[in-house]
Amino acid sequence: MTAAISASSVNGTIMVPASKSAMQRACALALLNNGITVIQNPGKSNDELAAVNIINRLGAITEYVNNELVVKSSGQITYNGYLDCNESGLSVRMFSAIAALGNKEIILNGSGSLLKRPLYFFDEVFPLLNIKIKTNNGFLPVNIKGPLMPSNITIDGSVSSQYLTGLLFAYAKAAKKAVIISVDNLKSKPYIDLSLQLLKHFDYHVNNDGYHKFYIEPSLQKEREIKYYTEADWSSASFLLVAAAVSGNIVLKGLDIFSVQADRIILDVLQDAGANVTVEGNCILINDQKELIPFRFDATDCPDLFPPLVVLAAFCKGITVIKGVSRLADKESNRSLALKEVFTNLGIEIIIRDDEMFIHGGTGIRSAKVSSHHDHRIAMACAVAGLRSTGIVTINDAEVINKSYPDFFNHLQLLGAAVSLTDQ
Repeated sequence: MTAAISASSVNGTIMVPASKSAMQRACALALLNNGITVIQNPGKSNDELAAVNIINRLGAITEYVNNELVVKSSGQITYNGYLDCNESGLSVRMFSAIAALGNKEIILNGSGSLLKRPLYFFDEVFPLLNIKIKTNNGFLPVNIKGPLMPSNITIDGSVSSQYLTGLLFAYAKAAKKAVIISVDNLKSKPYIDLSLQLLKHFDYHVNNDGYHKFYIEPSLQKEREIKYYTEADWSSASFLLVAAAVSGNIVLKGLDIFSVQADRIILDVLQDAGANVTVEGNCILINDQKELIPFRFDATDCPDLFPPLVVLAAFCKGITVIKGVSRLADKESNRSLALKEVFTNLGIEIIIRDDEMFIHGGTGIRSAKVSSHHDHRIAMACAVAGLRSTGIVTINDAEVINKSYPDFFNHLQLLGAAVSLTDQ
């Protein structure tokens, strides 16, 4: 699909879609729950559908009823076979440890950019937990055979917190006595906060000591029914918030300003940049009445904010500095290089130096044809930039937005943006 966006304003009200980070974690814990789990407000992006498919394969029975996903599970992993993680990094990193709770061989694979993401973590850590592991020289496919046996270990948290999430979930289910996971150099701490929040909701006992030690206590494995409401997604909302800040007047509904989601901090950055932001309950009102100014921000713990923040910086007159470039190499694309390429084509100079990105904003967005680099967040960033372009911004492979926010272009159109979609 090709998306063409031309200069236009966005105005109106949108209900923000569910957080795929929360939804995928809820699916994993619903699989481990002995009983019925009702996930309210479930998301249906490709990553979320991959998680639902995985828990079905691992033994859960799922059914969509109105706006709820009902999951029935025995809490046990008895599956022997193949799991398709599609392009979901969280799915492969989280479900590998969970699938290893069983004692049968399971093969995890995926597609697209996921095949290029290194998984050396498994080779290093899984043998310490009684898991037989074979990777494709550190990449997919991954062959595992448990059962995982929790023990006191120390892991490197610098690559991705998603590995720790998988271990915390698996340990919480399997622990027969108190056990400790020690973590060095943990990145993306807010995502671990989200994992801990869900563990508590599902009645597991995990305590955190300064993100360096995680104490897992045995939990009573009784049959129970659990309800979980999937909160709105700050990652998706960030693109709409920036769209309004540069070209419009939007009300976003459903967001929790007290959320532990990492990308909630976009509100602080928008205010630092001079955007006009008002919070009223679960509604965020934002418009483009103020002149935007350059800002400095450390995105190490929220690297998914880089694409919308680069768009925001493009309209701030002067040089904006965003730290955390090292976190972008193993995304759907090498995201720092992809951002530099597409925004250079759009007329914005970007310089990358060590762990920092320098965006020279305020020079205007010009008409261009750009590639999404098969990266959903690059595609959405280019679309938002196109709202203030001098001509038409055309994005190839724009269907990649289905990975996280399938309704993104539809929502832009509902808000009045000049968006044209054509099959390639």
